[in-house]
Amino acid sequence: MAYFIFGKDLDGVLGTISRIAENQNDLNNLNIRKEDYKIIEDSQDNFNQVKFGTKYPEKYNNNIITYVDFMRNFNDKDSVKFYIKNFTNQINDFLELNKQHPDFNKWNNYLNQLNSLNINDITYPLNKSLEQYFQDIGQPSLNPLQLP
Repeated sequence: MAYFIFGKDLDGVLGTISRIAENQNDLNNLNIRKEDYKIIEDSQDNFNQVKFGTKYPEKYNNNIITYVDFMRNFNDKDSVKFYIKNFTNQINDFLELNKQHPDFNKWNNYLNQLNSLNINDITYPLNKSLEQYFQDIGQPSLNPLQLP
């Protein structure tokens, strides 16, 4: 089962998603106090659609998540650069503060993958998420919502 982590006591409030976890191990490795969040189990299919940017968990009501269709696209190299810069900043912050974290190497490797991406090899517009792009070319893919 996959897990979606929302702000607690915010039923029906838009935009309260905080994190996603693919499995129990990933959930256990999140740097959160679980009692401060609403954690909802859902399907691997919904997790993958959120991870790869075709759905967004808009809100929840009790234990039901409302998803909206979502399509990330990048019109040019600058938009990909901007996305990568924001994501790498988040990863760098995590790595700096969590040198002993069980997922340190996974995120450090992903940071290196992002930094070594040759954006000139991408055909624009890129009408998919960067996560889906990596999946399509057989490279590891992580979503910012998965960052511990």
